[in-house]
Amino acid sequence: MLVEELRADERLAGWLRDLESESESEGEPGGPRAEAVLPDAVALPDVLLDLSVPHEHVNELVVLRDRLAADPEAMTLLWRCVDRFVRDMGEIGKGWEPPVFPESTGALGRTFHLFVFVAALPYVRAYHRQRGIPADVSRRTLADLGRHMAVHRRRFGTGGLLVPWWIALHFHGELYQLGRLQYQRARLGGHTGQAASAAGLDTGPGELCLSLHIPDFRGPMSPEACDRSLDLAREFFARHYPDERYAVAVCHSWLLDPQLKRYLPADSNIVRFQERFQAGYEETKADDKSPVGFVFGDPELPVEELPRRTRVERAVGDHLRAGGHWYGGHGWFAL
Repeated sequence: MLVEELRADERLAGWLRDLESESESEGEPGGPRAEAVLPDAVALPDVLLDLSVPHEHVNELVVLRDRLAADPEAMTLLWRCVDRFVRDMGEIGKGWEPPVFPESTGALGRTFHLFVFVAALPYVRAYHRQRGIPADVSRRTLADLGRHMAVHRRRFGTGGLLVPWWIALHFHGELYQLGRLQYQRARLGGHTGQAASAAGLDTGPGELCLSLHIPDFRGPMSPEACDRSLDLAREFFARHYPDERYAVAVCHSWLLDPQLKRYLPADSNIVRFQERFQAGYEETKADDKSPVGFVFGDPELPVEELPRRTRVERAVGDHLRAGGHWYGGHGWFAL
């Protein structure tokens, strides 16, 4: 049984105790307070397809849904997770950060968080309606769940969510897909906030910012696509979050490592994306796995076997084969 497997893991046993104790302290004597409904086996396929879950996973998820529903302890855990997740809907930094379940929990453990997100959908959509979020923005934002199912399948050949805490941002009203880029409502860190303030902007550490993310499977990251996305973002947040002021956009990514300019032409999409930003600070800790994972689909691939089919593949692989390292970049620009 799923919950028994989780209790056998010391870290997850602590997480379960915290969840149970939080429910009790919030006045949950007989069960969770959130009135969520898990779609039945007939309705679930349409819900999954609306979330862009790959077709080849739908049948398995319907079977797993029935397994979940037949396990009272697992269902109690599901409702507690939904209850905790939706409690502070839309509040920056107050969302639920689900842990990754161990492989011993099998297919149900790999997909449990997906069912939490599905069960939380009514709350997510109610929040979007309250903020006046357009239906197409809501749909494209939440469809990232299906994209990450595809990422998991590409890497492991199975259904699941590799980083459920990331999808939690989408379903908690903290992140939106607007054209080519994604925008996370966030707060400036110390180094970047100080850099923006020193440049004369009326902002600083702890102030609101939009954190940019670059999803794959979305076509070229051309300057035109990025310009259009930024225009959408400026209009979107002014209209739907008029109570919040976003003066700065930030990005923390290996794509901002200035070493890429040694390998890519000046008119490449990546270099032109870099040139939008001023450096917030210099990263000193190497992170070779991020570019390998994003470019080749698996951060554990042997460096000597990395393909050289594209300019970016050659840049990432050749640099590592020459004994170099990659670093995350930290940049910002005024919106």
